[in-house]
Amino acid sequence: MKRFRMISISTLLALVFSAMPLSARAATILFITPNLIANDVATTITITGSGFLVGSAVVLLDGSALPTTVINDTVITAEVHAGKPSRKYDVTIANGVDPDVTCVKCLKISEPTPPLATVFARPQVVVNMTAVKGAAETKGEFNVRVYLENAGGAAAYGVQAVFTSPELAPLENGGIEALGEIGVGNHASLAQGFRLTEQVYGQKVVVVDLTVTYYDSAGTAYSDKFTLPVVVSGGAYSGVAAATSTPTGVKSSQLVISGYSTDVDPLQPGEKFALKLTIQNVGNAKAQRITMIVGGGSSGSSGETPQPGGVSGGGGDFANFAPVGASNVQSLGELDSGDRIEASQNLVVNVSTNPGAYPMRITFSYLNDKNEVINDEQVITLLIYSLPNVDVSFYQPAGEFFIAQPGVLPIQIANVGKRLVVLGNVKVESNNGLVESGAGLVGSLDVGGFFTIDPLFTPDQPGAAEINVVLDYLDDFNQPRTFTKTLNVNVTDQIIEETPEAPGGFEEPVTETFWQKVKRFIFGILGLDSAPPSDVEPAPMEGSGGFEEVAPVAPGGKGGP
Repeated sequence: MKRFRMISISTLLALVFSAMPLSARAATILFITPNLIANDVATTITITGSGFLVGSAVVLLDGSALPTTVINDTVITAEVHAGKPSRKYDVTIANGVDPDVTCVKCLKISEPTPPLATVFARPQVVVNMTAVKGAAETKGEFNVRVYLENAGGAAAYGVQAVFTSPELAPLENGGIEALGEIGVGNHASLAQGFRLTEQVYGQKVVVVDLTVTYYDSAGTAYSDKFTLPVVVSGGAYSGVAAATSTPTGVKSSQLVISGYSTDVDPLQPGEKFALKLTIQNVGNAKAQRITMIVGGGSSGSSGETPQPGGVSGGGGDFANFAPVGASNVQSLGELDSGDRIEASQNLVVNVSTNPGAYPMRITFSYLNDKNEVINDEQVITLLIYSLPNVDVSFYQPAGEFFIAQPGVLPIQIANVGKRLVVLGNVKVESNNGLVESGAGLVGSLDVGGFFTIDPLFTPDQPGAAEINVVLDYLDDFNQPRTFTKTLNVNVTDQIIEETPEAPGGFEEPVTETFWQKVKRFIFGILGLDSAPPSDVEPAPMEGSGGFEEVAPVAPGGKGGP
């Protein structure tokens, strides 16, 4: 009997386990993304978990099946159609033969959010209140307290306040205060110390300019300027006129160019020249480690040790002037208050520069007595001319000139430059004689064009004679100028040899003298040429008519008496 009962219990347990599915397991839902969707458009949600049956799992939304895609046993996607009511929903995974798993109220469907109206909002810092504490009188020190408020619609970041006044010297911080961030509707306060200079005698109010700079969250910069009146008094005053010396409350250096010149005048395109500058320290403190930057620039180095690359001189304007032989950056050492120093920079004028007045920036970067970097920027002006390039010469040889006899001077004026020139009057002069018809108007000459003038020159002394050709014209700044060229000619004496003539215009024959005859006789004895010269007529013999009388010849060849 006892054995039968044990068999019955075993059989019963076997039947129970055999009725349970072998693949039964519990699926899980970890999270749903997104878990908040709008009902105006269809949205795909992703369900992440474990134990999902690939090919048979289906997503149900409050019991309604959704189009489902089983990626793997841990990820399922389903599409939620548009138009669902706005509320929270249960998400269920029907896992085939396995038990279903449900995430209660895990998906929220809501109405679409209406678009926000675009409203421009910016920070706006305003001065809420000011107050003066201390002795606002001559040589007195006092504080100006300012209360700022952000009255705009956005936060103000990097708020910075700068105080400036010609009558007030800022104390301690140099007049600059950094306030950081001021939120919408929030306030900030700052106090700036000042000292009144001696220049406020007789004044009742001095003006302090407050400039506030800041930017919004997008990086847009803003700047607001406020004018703050400060009531002051002259303080104790005995009736003696106030001293006019420079206030000693603030020490500062300031470099200015008190004079400049060039070694070439006038400057023309392509011209190399040296720019000479006279620099003076007009401040009341020493300027140290002065760097001159021709063309403009700055120095970013500070402290006692110069940093590599601290001077920037490559951002200047070199379109018209460029440094030659050395860079545009020079070290000038140091300069005490009131002292001067000479500096020079070699430059060249660009060949493409047109005539005109050109400003040139020059920056002096140095350290003050507090080792702070100061950049004093100056501007000078250089005038560029393009003067006529003409040649004055003889267009043919002038030849010999004789005293008291006029001769022609063949003078030519040619334009050998690269642009048209306009010349005025030409005048030919000489200190060595008289010049006639030596003036005229030239006018405009094209490139390669010429103008001729042929005056008469009558010299009054022998030797080399100078002929001066003077041209008048206006330069590029409408100022009268003169061009002079000297030409040389040779002057000789005039010699005329005259031959004596016989009466009637014929030359008188020369008669041979007695001694000439003796000379010919001796030459004949010696066997030399004793014939009379061709230009000497023998002396006439005695007889009638001055010719030798010849006796008639008798017959037989003999003459008779």
